[in-house]
Parts: sequence; structure tokens; C-alpha cells
Amino acid sequence: MLYRENGQFKTTYRADQQMLPILQDRFFVVALVAAAFLVVPLIASDYWFRALIVPFLILSIAAIGLNILVGYCGQISLGQAAFMSVGAYAAFNFTVRVPELNFLLVLLLAGTISALAGMVFGLPSLRIKGLYLAVATLAAQFFIDWLFIRVKWFTNNSPSGAVSTSPIELFGWTVDSPVDKYWFVLGVVVVMTLAAKNLVRSAIGRSWMAIRDMDVAAEVIGIRAGWAKLSAFAVCSFYAGVAGALWGFIHLGAWEPLAFNINVSFNLLFMIIIGGMGSLLGSFFGAAFIVMLPLILNQLPGWFGIEISTALLSHIEFMIFGALIVFFLIVEPHGLARLWAIGKEKLRLWPFPH
Repeated sequence: MLYRENGQFKTTYRADQQMLPILQDRFFVVALVAAAFLVVPLIASDYWFRALIVPFLILSIAAIGLNILVGYCGQISLGQAAFMSVGAYAAFNFTVRVPELNFLLVLLLAGTISALAGMVFGLPSLRIKGLYLAVATLAAQFFIDWLFIRVKWFTNNSPSGAVSTSPIELFGWTVDSPVDKYWFVLGVVVVMTLAAKNLVRSAIGRSWMAIRDMDVAAEVIGIRAGWAKLSAFAVCSFYAGVAGALWGFIHLGAWEPLAFNINVSFNLLFMIIIGGMGSLLGSFFGAAFIVMLPLILNQLPGWFGIEISTALLSHIEFMIFGALIVFFLIVEPHGLARLWAIGKEKLRLWPFPH
């Protein structure tokens, strides 16, 4: 009864084009963001921030970018982790070689460089699609991994190939404690989610969805398919670059090139399949699921007094991921986001049967 939009009439075009047209949704989102900023720091422990909340937020940014490319534009990418590593190493080199740069500017520059790399490896999408495009983006993963391992300039001539970062200073604020890192990452997530939501509602977002549905028909009605595909690769890689910089500086603190291997790319793809392709909310659902599942699997045997080796747990994790992907592709291709939407529709109709 509470989730009804009775009486919420739209009398202007601006009201009709609102991001959240239902009043209850607007109240819920505002309350959720306020609770995230004010309540979560009071109840969450440092372990929660380090192991759960901060990784979830950062991976959500990368998943949003991949969802724009795969879910909204219909292209495929198996190299999202490679573009995360581009952003991480770009941010590292900016902070080392130009230390006076503000870290927010470093994030923008890292995302821009990653976007340029994404456009370069997105060029094959102008001629190929499907499995062939997946192989082309997979080549980006292997090439970028090789580049950061072999070219020592990117790691500031580190003998081991590993790099480490210093605490972030932003307008006199040192981002070093778990709560500070959480607030900083949460602010970035809110801004980038709003930007992504407005992008997919804009003309460029509609062109992405037209390409996804039928690229030939989209070209017939005047959409430049090449520009739409390259812009989707650029936006996807920009989000990956920002996520990679945050992953390296906020979550890891020190890393080597293998920290952004192909397993990370697969996990990001699993996130949008399980969470829901073509849905920004699905990116958050998928990221939460992928982050929480390994921790739950590690704790679950202990709750029942069963001892399982770490190797067996890792294999069980892969089996569950595979089974869930097959399940969602068959039963609910739109993922957890679709289940959420169905629940909202039922709330709008309850208690009536129709």
C-alpha cells in the first residue's frame, strides 16, 4: 500500500523525465545515501571496511563501466581488468612524477588514459563482433599484462615489479584510516553512478541501446555505429581506470601487475551477468554478490563444524559461480536486478490479485 504512485501526476516535461519518477524511490535513495554516509561508519568495523565495503564499492564502479559496454551497447569485453591496471599505473606514475597534483585530478587523468587505451582496443569492434571481439579484448588483457611486467618505466624501475603508494592527501585531508577511505570512495561512487545514470538516459545512451538491439537498423535511422561503439569503449575504460586507481591506492596500497589478471576480468563479467545486464542497479547487486560469496563460503563450513581445505573451497567457489551463471542465463537472464523490479511491481499491486 505504501508503494503506490496514486496522485503523482506529471504536469511538465521536466517532471516526466525525472531520474526517479516515483516519490517513494526518491525518498528511499536519499535515505540510503544518507545512511551510507552517516550510519555505516558508526556500526561497521575496520575489517568490514577493508574486506567487504570498500572492495564492493570500487568493484561496483568497474562493473558499471562494463555494464555500459556489454549491457547497454551490446559489445563484449574480456579485458576490463587490463584497463583497471592502466588506470592504477597511470595514477601511480602521476603521483610519483608530478607529486603536486591533486588526487582528484589524478583520478580524472588516470581514467582518461584508460579511456584512450580502451578506444584503441575497441577499434576492432568497428569490423568484428561476438566471439571475435571477445578474443580481441582478451588480447588486450594479455598485452597490457606483458607491458607492465616488461617495461620497468611504468613501475618506476622497481626491481621486483611491485609498486607501493603513500597515503592520499586531499585539500589538507589525509585519507588513511578505513573510515576516511570509505567516505572518499563512497563519494566517488555516488558521483560516477549519477553520471552513468544520466549518460544512459541521454542521446548517446539511446544510441548505445539502439546498437545493442540491432546495429544495422540503428545505422539506417542515422546513428553512427562506429562512434557509438568507440564511445562505449571509452566510457567503460574510463570507469575501469578510475576503479583501478582506487583499487591500487585505497584497497591494496601496494601491488604487482598480476593483481589485475584475467581472473579479475572474469569476475567483473560474472558481476553483470548475475546482477543484471543493462541495469546500473544490477552492477551493485553483482558486485555485492561476488565480494560476499567467497567470505561466506570460507565461514560456512566452520558454522557447521566441517573442515574443508582452502584449495577445495576455491574449487567450490568456481563451481558455484559457473552454476549461478548458467542458472541466471536460463531462468532469469536479466539477473538480480530483474528480481528486484518484479518485487517492486508486486508491491505496487498488492493486495490486489491483478
